[in-house]
Amino acid sequence: MKYAIVFPGQGSQSLGMLSDLSSNFSIVKDIFSEASDALDLDLWKLVQEDEDALNQTKNTQPAMLAAGYATYKVLSNEVDLSPICMAGHSLGEYTALVAAKSLNYFEAVKLVRKRAELMQSAVPSGTGAMAAILGLEDEKVIEICTQSKILGVVEAVNFNSPGQVVIAGEKDAVNNACEVMKNVGAKRTLVLPVSVPSHCSLMNNAAQEFSYSVDAVNFKMGEANVLHNVDASYADDVNEIKLKLVEQLCKPVLWTLSVQKMKESGVEKLIELGPGKVLARLTKRIDKSLSSLAVIDTATVQSTIEEIS
Repeated sequence: MKYAIVFPGQGSQSLGMLSDLSSNFSIVKDIFSEASDALDLDLWKLVQEDEDALNQTKNTQPAMLAAGYATYKVLSNEVDLSPICMAGHSLGEYTALVAAKSLNYFEAVKLVRKRAELMQSAVPSGTGAMAAILGLEDEKVIEICTQSKILGVVEAVNFNSPGQVVIAGEKDAVNNACEVMKNVGAKRTLVLPVSVPSHCSLMNNAAQEFSYSVDAVNFKMGEANVLHNVDASYADDVNEIKLKLVEQLCKPVLWTLSVQKMKESGVEKLIELGPGKVLARLTKRIDKSLSSLAVIDTATVQSTIEEIS
């Protein structure tokens, strides 16, 4: 079985996530404890007890990094993993780099906290928005965003699967684009409950500031190939990894293209590690010949081991 390992990003978090895994695998609490030390807060308690705090971007991003990496460590301690490649959606790209041993976990926790803080401060509260557009071709979504820029910044930022694109920008421009897209045949437009318009040009200044934090962290070429969001390709050296992470902050997530690249590389199955099943569901929409697994609890750990052993 040729497989890729993928990690979800912000939006897949849920109160009480990984509680079943933590009851059966002590490594989960160990991973969260290390993140807690990096952040100087009890991240596990927050994830289990405080939904409002969990959904604050500055906490969500390190929490999702910890959850994805803890799930990876659970599985890798049980079975030898040999993925063709790894990838992560948005924030999940950092989890992939940590799992590939390209980025130290403790440093990664602090780095994604900084990333989250810069994103949150880049746009005044209440002025940004994101919306999912269902049922329109990518080119049509891009075209309407371009036409709607008279009202402000609005851009296609997450190409998640054919017929599912997320747009982001200034609230009035996003709302206007949603109305136009419904009028031209979108099956649904859904404004997302987020305060930060990720992956659009409103993050340009944040990306510039973030570059200093990225430069201060030691990266190395990992033990597994990691596909990057900004171009659905691998980095050739450490400097390119850093550049791709900085660009990712203000450029679109090319997830459809990333999954297609996995297929071209011989991947037959995607294994999603972390809370939720978002990426597993997207896989089916991108290419029905690919299968997927989502490892979210002890039962799915065991079933995954059986499939790949």
